[in-house]
Amino acid sequence: MKTVHFLLTLLALSTCSQKDAETFNTTPKTFEDKLSAAAVSIVDPDIVYTPSYVSIKYPNGDVPTKTGVCTDVVIRAYRKLGIDLQKEVHEDMVKHFSLYPNIKKWGLHKTDTNIDHRRVPNLEVFFGRKGQKLVVTDDAADYKTGEIVTWMINGKLPHIGIITNKKSADGNPMIVHNVGGGQVLEDCLFSYPIAGHFKYQKP
Repeated sequence: MKTVHFLLTLLALSTCSQKDAETFNTTPKTFEDKLSAAAVSIVDPDIVYTPSYVSIKYPNGDVPTKTGVCTDVVIRAYRKLGIDLQKEVHEDMVKHFSLYPNIKKWGLHKTDTNIDHRRVPNLEVFFGRKGQKLVVTDDAADYKTGEIVTWMINGKLPHIGIITNKKSADGNPMIVHNVGGGQVLEDCLFSYPIAGHFKYQKP
């Protein structure tokens, strides 16, 4: 499975238009381009999907390098731009705990810096509060470089990924995510029901 994802990533990169390739090889100028480049830079099909609870340091804590889940893709990409979502989510949650789904969804009554930022529903609330909540449509043109997409897979598994400046052969924006096959670049925007669409840049 990992080999297939790796080959698909290489194929996607090789089918980019010349203009897209030139964009990739130049220094990103906007925040969105930088986030896209950061996401592409952490593509690694050998990352083992590991959803277990892990104690990590705070701030700037991370799970072991070769492990992770979908949220860790987003966290790691933002960290490359100097934004620590572990810290940002925690600080907002401390002040506005009731706005997050902790009590209703998990029966939690206090923050936990080990896991709060690694939960998709919490990131959805955070991005909606601190960033921009964008429209959800079935038009690929509405999804831009450097934006965040969340899905609900099979009606029960929240998922998240970062839209890059890469395009598939069909013209769909390619996304870096991890749904079990490593941190990969794929044409998966419409592979699952879209739950949320966000844009976030720390002021």
